[in-house]
Parts: sequence; structure tokens; C-alpha cells
Amino acid sequence: MRYNIQKQVLPHFIGVVIFYLIVLFYFSPAVFDGKIIFQYDILQWEGASKEILDYRKETGDEALWTNRLFGGMPAYLVSFEVPGDITNFLTKIITPGLPHPVNSLFVGMVAMYILLLSFKIRPEFSIASAVAFAFNTFHIISLDAGHNAKIWAICLIPLILAGIHLAFEGKKWLGLALFAFGLLLQLKFNHLQITYYTVIIVLVYGIGRLFQFYKYQQLPQFGKVIGVLLIGLILAVGGNLSRFMTVLEYGKYSTRGQSNLSSQADSQDGLDKDYAFNWSQGKLETLTLLVPNLYGPGSTKPFPKDPETERVLRANNIDLSQVKDNIDYARKYWGDQPGTGGPIYGSAIMILLLILGIIYAPKTFKVVFASIATIGIILAWGKNLDWLNYFLFDYMPGYNKFRAVTMALSMSLFAIPVLGALGLEYLFRSNAKSEAKKSLFIAFGCSAGIALVFWLFAGVFNLKAPFDDNFPEWLVDALKEDRKAILRASALKSFMLILIASGLIWASLQERVSPKITGLTLALIVILDLWIINKLFLNEDAFQFSPSEQFFAKTPADETILRDQDYFRVLNINNPFNDARTSYYFNSVGGYHGAKMKRYQELIENALNPEIQSFIAKAQEGDFDWMSLNVLNMLNTKYIMAGRTENAVFQNPQANGSAWFPASIEQVNSNEEEMELIKSRNTKAFATVNKSEFGEVAAGEGQVELQERKPSELQYSVNAQKAGLLVFSEIYYPIGWKATVNGEEKEIIRTNYLLRGIEVPEGQSIVNMSFEPASYYSTKTIVVIFQYLTVLLLLGAIFISVRNSTKS
Repeated sequence: MRYNIQKQVLPHFIGVVIFYLIVLFYFSPAVFDGKIIFQYDILQWEGASKEILDYRKETGDEALWTNRLFGGMPAYLVSFEVPGDITNFLTKIITPGLPHPVNSLFVGMVAMYILLLSFKIRPEFSIASAVAFAFNTFHIISLDAGHNAKIWAICLIPLILAGIHLAFEGKKWLGLALFAFGLLLQLKFNHLQITYYTVIIVLVYGIGRLFQFYKYQQLPQFGKVIGVLLIGLILAVGGNLSRFMTVLEYGKYSTRGQSNLSSQADSQDGLDKDYAFNWSQGKLETLTLLVPNLYGPGSTKPFPKDPETERVLRANNIDLSQVKDNIDYARKYWGDQPGTGGPIYGSAIMILLLILGIIYAPKTFKVVFASIATIGIILAWGKNLDWLNYFLFDYMPGYNKFRAVTMALSMSLFAIPVLGALGLEYLFRSNAKSEAKKSLFIAFGCSAGIALVFWLFAGVFNLKAPFDDNFPEWLVDALKEDRKAILRASALKSFMLILIASGLIWASLQERVSPKITGLTLALIVILDLWIINKLFLNEDAFQFSPSEQFFAKTPADETILRDQDYFRVLNINNPFNDARTSYYFNSVGGYHGAKMKRYQELIENALNPEIQSFIAKAQEGDFDWMSLNVLNMLNTKYIMAGRTENAVFQNPQANGSAWFPASIEQVNSNEEEMELIKSRNTKAFATVNKSEFGEVAAGEGQVELQERKPSELQYSVNAQKAGLLVFSEIYYPIGWKATVNGEEKEIIRTNYLLRGIEVPEGQSIVNMSFEPASYYSTKTIVVIFQYLTVLLLLGAIFISVRNSTKS
């Protein structure tokens, strides 16, 4: 039998075209004008990755180590490619004509659409939920910030679950292929926190299906499906094995690992609890899913007109322009978090449909997706539900490696549209129309009722921000009035949207409007709702023709330092450890990265920060005490940059150089002892070695010259009058670095807490150091093979699926 084009193809074609047009026109400056979103985090990444990208372009090889940030660290934490890797090509193929990173939202809509179709939800109902999932404010705000990998990873979650669901529904080949392909791409984007949340989603779904199969005595079939999906897991992990192994290997040496200092170490590794839970959503703040401006439009976005604040300022003879910055920040956000780019909102209509889903969806899926949404909300509360979340942080495997727990709401933003679409579908499948209407009234009453309460009683809720104590009472009262007005306007809008959607569904239940028209109209309303609010956060003003050219334009300070062709590091004292602009041109003492080495972080906290602050205090009095910079000197910090002008560059005459022979070796017994010694000793004359790890080491004497340097390879010419320890101003990393002296392999010793050292013999010698991690080189071929196998599986599964459909 031939395909019925109108029935089997056209609805899906229309849906995909709608998704494509949304991205095309919302991001028209990027699509039609070639402009780029000004993304601060991406600009920082460009700075951090400059050396790596240049080396890749010039040689075709990978720079597996970069010296541009935090003294040096593995490059695969910054930018990483495997020769023959086709995942970048695949992302372009599935998003034709759409630029990165906005193409991720198109993939998100299509992936959610596929997932909903796998649940046999009609296309016209699937479109609205697909848009609500991919086009929510969290994704738009994240794109504006430059969290591209995070959004790609989230947008692939529905494709992963679609594959799993299809496998459980008997379409094993297609399910296996979609699961493997979706997971392959998600792992490619290397956002482990989102992958962690994906695992939670899959586990909740799997437990739900396990109970279902157990109930119907089908456990053998359950086992077979799990076996099939394990093949997909192997393909996806194998297609990212180099990335997976290198990151796994690095983890215990990063800030996610255990502290090396007993005074700072606890019983386990992972992030500091206060740091991890700093961004925790308030419990009531979760209702921004229904009323977006419940706690304001966000601390970084324009605040609507605020006549009360302006009125009282004028009445007190205060010029608004003089206090604008402080007032603007105060009135934009009044929630529990330190600040936020904007509310997390996926259309109030989805909350209406969510309640219908809780009433009408099949029991297994109702429990599964309601549980996923609830888990996301609870985890996002973080320290505001400390008794549970602190317990999970301490005992749930891997959870203490992640921060910014509000990100857990990505699970809720995924589950709510799915449950909403299921609710709408099964509402219209119901034969009991009177019960359906009653359920609609309940859903309307719950969702619109909450919005109505906020509209009517806005003044009852806490409208005071933590920083209001800095303002006089009369100004705080005015700010509260303006906040109340914003809250009421937002609540009224949500109420009206729910009212319109409920009226449309009611009319359809009354058979006055067809379900198809209802579904498409709901989709249109969701699109308009999210389009309007998202334009507050990412609009035409966010696009520039070349933001990187402006951001990295050479300053007189840069030009001054660039004239020196020697090998050295630079310290930019303006927020050094949250800045990668310096890394664009120089090997930096600082940098910008979320997973720096643990030892380097400890050096920052215990030695570098105090040393820098002391230097600044003395320099402001005209005392440039270069000899006191023991730690900066051992890092070969030749220049200190205090601004953008030529006069803001200070050359350090006491920098230790690229390598040296210390006159004396201090044998230490602990990391604590070593840290204290490097802060107080001249690191050119003295070096420390932990004898419990590396044994007795003797001091040497001689001269050394750096002859050749590449990101992952260094060569030195040594003339030693006395055999002994040669210290390098390079960061020690115990995995992958190999050293030879005259071709003979030598142990690399950790010295001065985190530098490399090698014992060299008397006389002339050539010392080579190269970074050759086996986790990368031994897995390259496997990666390419498994990626091609995954693509072949997908193509074969699609062919079989289409052939079977035509036969049926």
C-alpha cells in the first residue's frame, strides 16, 4: 500500500517547518545578517582556547595541553577533537542552514516532537509542547550567557528518551538507533551535569516500565529491551571514548577531586557545599513556571516603567541618573538567589495541560513524568531544602561534582510539556465528555486560580529583596509598590492565557472547534507567549557582527608585552582568576574555567591571592617588592598587567625563568608543609620535594635554556656542573607527561607543591618533555569506528521503519 502523503507525511512536514521558521525568524540577525550573539562565556572560551585552535589550524594536530590558563592544564577540558570525528558534521546535517548555537533549539523542538509521536500523541498537540520545551526562557537566557553546550545537551534529552520508549514499545531497531544517536551527540557536547540529569530521567522512566512489565508478568521482555539498549549505550560511549576517558581521568585532579590539604579536606571529594548550592531557587520561586515575573524580570534585564520609584526620588530631590545602577539592580529581582538572568518559564498554558496530564495520562507515564518534574524542582531548591539536598550531595554518587543546582529544573522543563501533551491527548480520547469538561474545570481552577491569587493579593507576598536594607525605608516602600505592579501584570497575563486556552479546549469538547484547530491554535499562543517574553532577554541588541574582534582588540598594554618574544607568564591583576581575555595573547597565571586543577586552586586560595593582595598594597605606596613574589616568580610571571595602557604594564625582573637549578632542596613530609615553605622561601634558591612520595633528591648546579616549545612538548638544553634537581616553571600533572634526558626516560618529580622537576646528570644533556596521555591515543580509532556504526545503524533503522510503514 502506498503512503498516504496527506495523513502520514504532511502533518510532520508542517510541524518541522514551523520549528524551522521559529528559529529562522527569532534569530534572523544570525541567520540572514551573519551576526553573532554577544555571549560572555563564549568570549572567555575563545580566549582560553586560542592557543589550542591556532595549533590545530597550523599543524592539523591536537594540542592536548595548553599553557594559556592557570599556568597550564589539559587542553581537552577546553577544546578537543579526535581526527575523523564526525559529530560536528552530524550536527550540521540535522540543522541545515541554521547557525550554531541557535540550531540547538531546532533540534530540541524536533526531538520533543519525535518523543511525543512515540507516545502516539497527534501532531497538532505535539507542536505546542515541543515549542514550550525548546523555546522556554531558561534556554534563551542560557544562550544569551553562552551556555551553548548545556542547551545542546538538554535539547537532545527527548531524542534519547524517544529511543528508549520506542524500544519498550516493540520498535527495537528504531529505538536502539535513536537512543544511540541522541546519546552520542549529547556526550559529544560534554556537559556532564545535564547527562547526569538525563540518567535520572532514564532511571525514573525505567523504574516505571519495570513495575509495568512486572505487573503483566513480562520481565523477560523487559530484560531483552535492556539488552538492546545496552548496545546503544556501548555505541554512544564508544563514539566518545576519548572524551570520556580523558575527562574521567582528570576528574580526581580537578576542583571536583579531594583536597590535598588536610586542613581543607573532608571525608570525600567534590565541590564545596556552599559553592555548589549558592544558586538555589526559592520554594515559591518555582511558580515562575506559571507567573514569570513572580520575583521580577531578572537582575540583568531592563525593568519596566516604575512610576512610584521615580516619583519618590523626585519628591526627595534625588536625580534618578545618579543612582540609576543601584536602583535598577534592586528592583529587577527580589528572590533568594544572588542574582538571575531572568525567570524560568515555559508558558502558563503548559501548567494547565500539566494538570490535565495528572488527571488523564496513563498511570505509568503520569507517575514517571510527574516524578521527573518533582525531582527537578526539589533538586533546584538546593539549600532551601537543605536536610534532603545536603544528604543527596553527600551520598548520591557523583552529585557533589556539580554546582548551580537550579539547572535541575531542566528536568522539570522537559517533563511538564510531555505530561501536558499526554493530558491533552487523553482528554480528547475520553468518551465521557462530561467528565472531560469537569476535569478541564479542575485544571483551569488550579492553574488560573493560583495566577488569580497573585493578581488579587500581590501585596501579601514578600516583595522585599535581601539588599533592600541598603536603602531608606521610603525608597524600599516605593520599590515594593513597583514590584507589586510587575507581579500583578504578570499574574494577570498568565490568567488570561489559561482562560483563552481553557475556552478553546472547552469549545473543542463541545465540538464547536476541531481538535486539530485547537492544537494548532494552542501552539500559536504558546509561540507568541514565549516569543514576547524571550525578547526581553535575547533580542536584536544582543547580536553583533564580530564581538570577538572588539573584545580581543589589542590594547597598548597587550602591544607592550607582545614585543617580548621570550617564554613567560602574565598576571592581569583585574579579576585574574575569572578572566580568559589575557589567555588570548599570553600564557596566563589566571584564566576562566570551571574545572581547574585542584592543586592550582589550592595555590590560589592559600598563596597566590595573599601574595597578589600584598603586592598591590605595597605597589600603591610605590614599593615594588619583586623579591617577595615567591610564588609568582616560580610561575615565571615576567609581567604584571594593571590596566589597558602601556603605563599599566610592570616587568618583574625577579621571575625565575623557564627552568633553574635551586641551590638547596627542602625535603618535606606533607602538602601543608610544602605550601607554607613556598610562600616564605626564595623559590629560585630553594625547592621543596615531598620525600614520602619521591624519596631523597639532591640539589644540582648548572645552566639551562629552553630551545623549543609547543603546547604539548618542551625541549631544554642543560649544562650541569653538578647532577641534581632541575625545576621547571611548568604545572605538574601525573598522567600523560613523559620526560627523557638524552633519550633515556626519567621520572617527573612534583616540586614546589605543583611544579615539575627532573633529576639530570652532570654534563651536557637534552631534556624533552611531551604530553602523551594514553587515554587519548589508545581510543582515537575506537571513537571513529563507533561513530560510523551509530550512523549506519540509524540509517538502517530509518530504512526498515519506512519500508514497514509502506507495507502496512
